[in-house]
Amino acid sequence: MDLFLTYNSQLAIRNSQLSITGSKSETNRLLLLQALYPNLKLENTSNSDDSEVMLKALQNSQLPTPNSQLIDVHHAGTAMRFLTAYFSIQEGREVVLTGSSRMKERPIQILVDALNQLGAEITYEEKKGFPPIRIKGKKITQNKVSLSANVSSQYISALLLIAPKLEKGLELILEGEITSVPYIKMTLALLNEIGVTTSFVGNKITVCHAELVSASQLIVESDWSSASYWYSIVALSSIGTQITLSSYKKNSLQGDSALVNIYQDFGVETTFNSDNSITISKEKKHNLLPFSHNLKDSPDIAQTIAVTCFGLGIACDLTGLHTLKIKETDRLEALKIELTKLGAEISVTNDALYLKSSLTIKENISISTYQDHRMAMAFAPLALKAPIQINEAEVVSKSYPDFWEDLKKVGFSIEEI
Repeated sequence: MDLFLTYNSQLAIRNSQLSITGSKSETNRLLLLQALYPNLKLENTSNSDDSEVMLKALQNSQLPTPNSQLIDVHHAGTAMRFLTAYFSIQEGREVVLTGSSRMKERPIQILVDALNQLGAEITYEEKKGFPPIRIKGKKITQNKVSLSANVSSQYISALLLIAPKLEKGLELILEGEITSVPYIKMTLALLNEIGVTTSFVGNKITVCHAELVSASQLIVESDWSSASYWYSIVALSSIGTQITLSSYKKNSLQGDSALVNIYQDFGVETTFNSDNSITISKEKKHNLLPFSHNLKDSPDIAQTIAVTCFGLGIACDLTGLHTLKIKETDRLEALKIELTKLGAEISVTNDALYLKSSLTIKENISISTYQDHRMAMAFAPLALKAPIQINEAEVVSKSYPDFWEDLKKVGFSIEEI
């Protein structure tokens, strides 16, 4: 499904209100914990494809199966990592985890090696180091392991989530610079919230064994990554634009809540309301100075920020982006290709993006999305500046299925072509 987007500049956005589904990151962590501790009850869970895939796989894991079971997570990277750890401790169950062609190109060896060091039994079905993988669930008695920490925090979180069910808990030593620390802290905070004792000192994380947990009901905060596209829309709009989103916490566990501070440079202010909603508003003209930021703790908003800067005609240097090379696509290369189509001067390295200022945006450009939900949503706000086409627009269902309908609610014209 390809979509053509336009916006009537005479229709300034005023006081729009939207409800954003629960965080995919929190939901997938809590779904795994719920599978380990069935007394947990969850509210406001994400309706994303990734979370639906995760939930279905976990539900199927409760069903009896005579032989090995094939589980296809499609494009869901989080599900692949978390389920690898989960099934490694399901005694007596054998599964083969697979995914899309792109998933088979995304590395998993660091996590597999760590689990096998602990005593798991995981082997590769095709190419070493990559899915599909065969997992024979068993009781794990080892409790100490080291892990390279500069690739993906999801490997670390996968181990931490199963740690309280290990007989002796887990002592995890992180080697090298730690990537996406907020996501690790999110995992530990959720463990703490259900009553599991943890510590994170220096490069060592400890999670204690917990046969039972104390919490029974948890409410998932709405997704800050999804909020990023609305921050971009407000930044690209006229002064006085306001959008209210629910439901968000001032002291969020999500690293992408960094949006609140980052978008002040683009003239956007955030008000936290008493009903757990936020109002984001364009209060002043954006800063014309080049924007520079290290996004190692929140790489998922890099695409949104790069497009915002291009739309505002300001230069930006974004660093700390090495994990974007192994996402749904190589996001740095994808950004370079698509922004260049629109008239940008841009260069990328293995971990950074450099965009020169430009006051011209080419119209009616067709944006390829590379089966990446964030490419589709990051580029959509540019319709405020120039008509734009988004190819394979249905890919947004991976994290934000209601995105296009929500755009219509604030005045975007969307035509299927």
